[in-house]
Amino acid sequence: FSFIELPDEFTTGSSIMPQKKNPDLLELIRGKCGSVYGNLISLLTILKGLPLSYNRDLQEDKTQIFDTIYNYKNTVKIIDRIVENVTVNRKRLSEAALDNYSTATDLADYLTMKGLPFRESHNITGKIVLYAIKEKKNLNELTLNEFKKFSDKISEDIYEFIDINNSINRKKSYGGTARVSVEKQIESGWKFVNAQNC
Repeated sequence: FSFIELPDEFTTGSSIMPQKKNPDLLELIRGKCGSVYGNLISLLTILKGLPLSYNRDLQEDKTQIFDTIYNYKNTVKIIDRIVENVTVNRKRLSEAALDNYSTATDLADYLTMKGLPFRESHNITGKIVLYAIKEKKNLNELTLNEFKKFSDKISEDIYEFIDINNSINRKKSYGGTARVSVEKQIESGWKFVNAQNC
């Protein structure tokens, strides 16, 4: 997709394609998830057999606990270095954000705000998207006259409403895509990391 480029130090070459970078470390990290799940199942199995209080069975938990902590700490360190050094292709990401009519729901919301029931707004939006696909255009490339073929409720302010950046920044709920929400999530993440002494 050319969205990002991983740093060379965390990739390997391909045996057949000279231009290819294999994200080996990320694949290995993904694989570690299976090992950690295995440790969890092992611990749960040990614990389920305990009748009450401490039993010698618990001496068997150390391997799983230490292995999990080791994998967790190393994974966080590696991911941190990868994220720090990754190159983001902002232009390509901006182009891709408009693919697949990602602001179609915003268009339906816009029509609803103009007084139409959502069921009708949804139906009209579906017809607009089908038309745009046929014309090989993104929603923001349609003219006002093209929009008005489907609803006279649509006016010039539609372009501001379906702008991808405005769409992103309207989602301010917990975990939403708005910049203010993302900043809160990052702040919350840092608080968690600092509390863990990572």
